[in-house]
Amino acid sequence: MFSFFKKKPKDVPVETQEPAFEEKVPEAMPEAAAQKSSWLDRIRGEAPAAPAEPQGEIFAAPPPPAEQKQSWLNRLKAGLSKTSSNLTTLFVGAKIDDDLYEELESALLMADAGVEATQILLNALKKKVKDEKLTESEQVKNALRTLLIDMLKPLQKPMVLGRHQPLVMMIAGVNGAGKTTTIGKLARHLQSYEQSVLLAAGDTFRAAAREQLAIWGQRNNVTVIAQESGDPAAVAFDAVQSAKARGTNVVMIDTAGRLPTQLHLMEELKKVKRVIGKGMESAPHELLLVIDGNTGQNALAQVKAFDDALQLTGLIVTKLDGTAKGGVLAAIARARPIPVYFIGIGEKIEDLQPFNAEEFVDALLS
Repeated sequence: MFSFFKKKPKDVPVETQEPAFEEKVPEAMPEAAAQKSSWLDRIRGEAPAAPAEPQGEIFAAPPPPAEQKQSWLNRLKAGLSKTSSNLTTLFVGAKIDDDLYEELESALLMADAGVEATQILLNALKKKVKDEKLTESEQVKNALRTLLIDMLKPLQKPMVLGRHQPLVMMIAGVNGAGKTTTIGKLARHLQSYEQSVLLAAGDTFRAAAREQLAIWGQRNNVTVIAQESGDPAAVAFDAVQSAKARGTNVVMIDTAGRLPTQLHLMEELKKVKRVIGKGMESAPHELLLVIDGNTGQNALAQVKAFDDALQLTGLIVTKLDGTAKGGVLAAIARARPIPVYFIGIGEKIEDLQPFNAEEFVDALLS
């Protein structure tokens, strides 16, 4: 059905679609002097100054409409409502005593915050209550909010564009985490930043994965490099070479989903990474792991295993729109504080947004 799947990788033309976003910034030209711009104050691209303007000017994409932002926050709160309900009810008319702390400990553990993060939060909260002589339950709740934000803040870092030409991203994750869909959404976000994108279907063993990526390529008017079968590393290598020849800004390489316990498959990921490096020195520049926000402490185990194998540079947390508890980010912040570039709460393009610690904690405690 698709013309993508030849024995040799082949560039695939796709149909032009109407852009989903209107926010635009000046076209990025990484070979010129880089200048930072801010998108929603978190995702940054680098673009040269206009010819008649001095270097160093900041180009900011217009913020989303207020109603769109509020809709996003409301859906994030709805996605984390299970944890929010368990935490916020503790402070309704509560007495500040050991019983409250015990109930809070149970609530944090049930939210997948993990033993270490939970104990650190409780010890810090007790100290804060004592030092500041807090006597009202609402004051204690606000203190917990401050501590949670401080714990998650190290995860709030921007993805910087334009550092390399092309910028090569390798995306990993287990089957079912939403990896391929996330790649499609991220491609559209990058396009709204005037970045040209090329996709590589590195999951050569699953026809469904290649077809899904091809569909996203058509939606976004993005070329997809694919092979019906063969070596994933070869597909990744060809994609990087094609992007270099075309002058493409960003290459995103999908990889086969696998469990971190499947050691032979993890070795294959390492091979893909090595081959990409042969195709372009210093690449891949971003090694991203997509994790399902519903998997609890298993998500932390995935982060540790993939980080040990690949040295991850960023995370994308998906599916925070159902039974997700959200506390696992606290566990990740303590065990492996790898930047969380994006969080996802649904299937729409706009449902993938930059992670903001304060917004996330407010959703947990609202």
